Amino acid sequence: MGLTRQYLRYEPAALFGLVASPRAGVVFVALRGERGRYVAVPACEHVFVWDTRKGEKVLILKGLKQQVSCLCPSPDGLHLAVGYEDGAISVFNLLSAESTITFNGHRAAVTALQYDHLGGRLVSGSKDTEVIVWDVINESGLYRLRGHKDVITQVLFLKEKNLLVTCAKDTLVKWWDLDTQHCFKTLVGHRAEVWGLALLSKERRLITGSADSELRVWDLTYILEVKDPDEPESKKSKGSPSPETEENTEEDETLELDEHPEERIIKCSKAGSIMREGKDRVVTLSTDQMGKFLACHGTDSVLEVFSVLSEEEVQKKLEKKMKKARKKAKQNSEEEPERSMQLSLQEEIQRITNIKASSKIKSFDLILSPRGELKMVLLLQNNVIELYNLNLSAQMPQALRVSRITIGGHRSDVRTLAFSSDNIAILSAAAESVKIWNRSTLQCIRTMECEYALCSLFVPGDSTGKLQLYDLASGSLMETLDAHDGAVWSIALSPDQHGFVTGGADKCVKFWEFELVKDETNVQKRLSMKHVRILQLDEDVLCVRYSPNQKLLAVSLLDCTVKVFYIDTLKFFLSLYGHKLPVLCMDICYDGTLIATGSADRNVKIWGLDFGDCHRSLFAHDDSVMYLQFVPKSHLFFTAGKDSKIKQWDADKFEHIQTLEGHHQEVWCLALSPNGDYVVSASHDKSLRLWERTREPLILEEEREMQQEAEYEESVAKEEQPVVSSELCPGLSGVLMCCSCAAQAEKIMEAIELYREEMAKQKEHNAICKAAGKEVPFPVNPILRAYGNITVSGMSSELEESLLVLPFSYVHDLLRLFNEYIQQGSDVELLCRALLFLLKIHFGQITSNQMLVTVIENLKKTTISRVSEAQDVLGFNMAGLQFLKREIEAKDEVTFFADATEHFEEKKRKRKKKEKMVLAML
Repeated sequence: MGLTRQYLRYEPAALFGLVASPRAGVVFVALRGERGRYVAVPACEHVFVWDTRKGEKVLILKGLKQQVSCLCPSPDGLHLAVGYEDGAISVFNLLSAESTITFNGHRAAVTALQYDHLGGRLVSGSKDTEVIVWDVINESGLYRLRGHKDVITQVLFLKEKNLLVTCAKDTLVKWWDLDTQHCFKTLVGHRAEVWGLALLSKERRLITGSADSELRVWDLTYILEVKDPDEPESKKSKGSPSPETEENTEEDETLELDEHPEERIIKCSKAGSIMREGKDRVVTLSTDQMGKFLACHGTDSVLEVFSVLSEEEVQKKLEKKMKKARKKAKQNSEEEPERSMQLSLQEEIQRITNIKASSKIKSFDLILSPRGELKMVLLLQNNVIELYNLNLSAQMPQALRVSRITIGGHRSDVRTLAFSSDNIAILSAAAESVKIWNRSTLQCIRTMECEYALCSLFVPGDSTGKLQLYDLASGSLMETLDAHDGAVWSIALSPDQHGFVTGGADKCVKFWEFELVKDETNVQKRLSMKHVRILQLDEDVLCVRYSPNQKLLAVSLLDCTVKVFYIDTLKFFLSLYGHKLPVLCMDICYDGTLIATGSADRNVKIWGLDFGDCHRSLFAHDDSVMYLQFVPKSHLFFTAGKDSKIKQWDADKFEHIQTLEGHHQEVWCLALSPNGDYVVSASHDKSLRLWERTREPLILEEEREMQQEAEYEESVAKEEQPVVSSELCPGLSGVLMCCSCAAQAEKIMEAIELYREEMAKQKEHNAICKAAGKEVPFPVNPILRAYGNITVSGMSSELEESLLVLPFSYVHDLLRLFNEYIQQGSDVELLCRALLFLLKIHFGQITSNQMLVTVIENLKKTTISRVSEAQDVLGFNMAGLQFLKREIEAKDEVTFFADATEHFEEKKRKRKKKEKMVLAML
């Protein structure tokens, strides 16, 4: 018997190379008492807090697995609410950087969060189309609001009134009365999705952004005060609408649907529109805390900023306008203008400036500083945060970019990674730059501009067919060579460290050697590259690898094969064919006996390099295998796939060892340190992740069990809809119940075995009592006591599901239990359904078994009598209900269920008519 092979577990060590994820919004936070300096941004499953003045990361709010989908700071600035992709909401304390509260109520990603003005309540909207209001102080849910038919895009509390306004992709804006928890008004004046909301002018005006370039403006008139007879007359008149407003509301009646007209709280009339310069949809629409400034952006790189005049400013401007009009009328000898002159919407909401960012804007936040400057932070698509200041005292305000956080990551996806020989430095290269990172501090120590990099050995190859050589000490480009006519897809260092080989899209494999050459401007010699040999092939070269003894060269071609050549003579040795799609990655183990290839067909094949035979083909990933590398001095290897997973495999036993989960999108590449202790990976989510080998042993059986449990929980979460418990809030009752058929069948078998044991004990007990001539106490089974000291036959209430996978050996006892339980008259309908199902699936075995004849006869008598009794009870109850219905209808002169009754009678008439026609035809 062979010994079990020992494996060591790799654990996530760090996430770096990411400034911010564009999935959720950027927000200002009042860290250390300063507003306008610190910003919180999503970073995959974490939240980073950046100091915009120093460009440093000052705080990390750590999440679990799911991506952050929404952020919202509390009014006091001490807490941050974070929504996740799985519907969970965590409230973090910014002083301790710990999660203090967690809410679970949504079934899909949280898309909108908002605190009320006191910070005591939090409202959340989700992709599951539901809105939930949470009590932050008591850490519980208050109520769930249903009504929208698509993803919630924005939610807003009204400060003065206990109202809530929401919008969604279903083109609707809904108003909710939080006292009664119902929707009292639906605004339907949009023809496409509503992406944003903003309240202005002391919540007397609403602005909505949709899928076009028009910002719709709505005047709000509150009539809640009119309903309260105890309030002073002056307050009522203040809240009552003017005749002009009433006329406008009547004219715009087509734009709103009142679900409860008798409980109308607010009137909403369209005041006009503001045209944006962008022609696409609104992505983010927001105001500062005071409501003085409004900003919005689309899917482009332009942020449009507007100024909103206050009531005093409107009055001053109106007086100035009246004064000019009177002066003009006096000069032209005309009549004086009317006093009811009003400002146009464009005069009340004025465009200040447009800010052109360096890339597409994904979200923004703005804050008015005490010095009178408007600060705006932009989260861009290319992993950048930009901060702009707008000096409002200037005659022509111009936005000035004051800081830009970029050093923490690349602008585009990292396509190649490499470790230095001393395991300390990590190289990452993307379309625009090469960065060198310190592995221990995760700080970027060098950034060098380059062209589109695809492969590297601290020597990046790129898509223009060039080789670029950098001096890491100075960070300068030393030499550029035109290596290939097309893209350089792969580069491999020779085992003797004297040169390297490259493969490209020009169907060539080129061999290079390092050499020292004298620089014209410098006395010292510098490193250079010399082309020495070329191997011409018939297909594009996708990957090249040396064997450790430097005798063989493996070349992956576009025709889905891998060709192996002798290095000294470049003669053909082996052809490895079997993949259905091109081999994108491969590696040779340290002793040169095995080669592993990963392909776009999602398979990994392990080959012997002696005869080229395929040892095993493994289904590795759910999408293309993008990278493969052996662990140094072992036959273990790692693969990275487009399914966002990294997996470790044993090439000797052909077993999957472990899966490293953390990335949220495609993993492009990975690199192992020379000592095998570290793995670094790069993904489409812009993040670089470092994994460290621990001393903790990994047992494959336990790993399989944990993986199966995780898959089962995930399937349960997808299939079932979790409901918040009744303790959380009224209307959110229910329990999440779901068990697999196998688990339920095991429970049934356990119950029947317990029944058998108890029946055997009962017989023994009866014999003891008979021998003793008196009643001896019967010991109660602890399991039955745990279930409430039920009888043995009472266990049959567990026998409801999974009869299909139940072995037939248990059916005999189960039928006896059914008979006993039906005689008691409990759950007759359920037991009859289960009984008929068992008879249907085991009909042949039951009818041919002589031992079951008596059981079936008893079941027949018991079932028929009990079903007849149930029918009698049902008929009696129906007759009683019909009598009560007739009595109430005669007394109150109303008809119950009129529509349903008419429909039923109509169907009855049609059925009779059809029967007559059939009889006539016969």
